[in-house]
Amino acid sequence: MTRTHIPGILAMAAVVLASNVLVQFLFGQWLTWGAFTYPAAFLVTDVMNRVYGAAAARKVVLAGFITGVICSLIGTRIMLQGDGFTYPAVTLRIALGSGLAFLTAQMLDIAVFAALREGKWWRAPLASTLIGSSADTAIFFTVAFSVSLRGLEPANDVSWAGDMLPLIGQGPVVPYWVSLAFADWLVKLTLALAALVPFRIIVRKLTKKTT
Repeated sequence: MTRTHIPGILAMAAVVLASNVLVQFLFGQWLTWGAFTYPAAFLVTDVMNRVYGAAAARKVVLAGFITGVICSLIGTRIMLQGDGFTYPAVTLRIALGSGLAFLTAQMLDIAVFAALREGKWWRAPLASTLIGSSADTAIFFTVAFSVSLRGLEPANDVSWAGDMLPLIGQGPVVPYWVSLAFADWLVKLTLALAALVPFRIIVRKLTKKTT
């Protein structure tokens, strides 16, 4: 690790920490505030990949993963109360889903970016973010809420997530957790497009400093 990597590492840690806090607060029926901050992790990874290379990006991802693990460990110790029950702020399934989704999605992002880095400037960050964020959503919500994986944490009742409802209130009937995943995915896709502007600006500024 060099001193030039420190801002990226700190930025990734800040994104992960903020997202772990904001995921506790609902935004409407299908989202949490964390859905709007977490996609910035892909922006940080892609900027580091473009300016400093894949090895530097992997170091930044590792810092984010460690931050996420620490947040999950703390969350499992925080007990909440509601509807007559006491439960941890972070369950084992959420911790597993979060860590696995983050590491897999970010490493996939780095690999796709590296494969497309010689093309037009926008292709690598857009494709890598779209693929990585799609994998992130699929892995997290499946591990955390799919009833078929109840064996991961038998004591954690996630039957509520399997309630059959119209997709985000108006589509075909699907399990409730699929609507949560779909809404999260739509936010990620939208922010992937929006992130192209700051990506271009930040990369230009950092490139000038390194030349």
